[in-house]
Amino acid sequence: MEILLVPHPVLRQKANKLKIISKEDINIANHMMEAMIKAPGVGLAANQVGILKQIVTINFEDKENNKKVNYILFNPSIIQYSEETVVMEEGCLSLPEQYAEVERPKEIILEYINENEKIIKKQIDGFEARILQHEIDHLSGKLFVDYLSSLKRNMLIKKVKKLQHLKK
Repeated sequence: MEILLVPHPVLRQKANKLKIISKEDINIANHMMEAMIKAPGVGLAANQVGILKQIVTINFEDKENNKKVNYILFNPSIIQYSEETVVMEEGCLSLPEQYAEVERPKEIILEYINENEKIIKKQIDGFEARILQHEIDHLSGKLFVDYLSSLKRNMLIKKVKKLQHLKK
């Protein structure tokens, strides 16, 4: 499973909602989890591997609360955002080695379906909320660089293109 890099057109497309969670979808999610961990990354949306389905994988270590967070989300949606925002540095597996400060809501209320077809609704804050907002943006064809000025965005995209050219 290969992670697509900007400016790949699939990264700008909307992912489709799943009507049912099939064995194939769970299989895709498990392969995404492996690709994300290998990369290494903390979150991955199906668009990033060329699949236009609403699937997200999350895997990171929460050092503050001393826990490992690792799960799969189908059809995730943010149903509420906090007014309070936080600025943090973000990166993306589709824009390797590129980072920028992005302002996002501090807390979200998230709803998704898990691999057992249970609807999960939970309030999330901190780093996990940041990752989920970033990945759910991917599902609608939005990248973290879209929050930046066009000058900064174009600069980061050019750097990725240059890196790709150098690797060939």
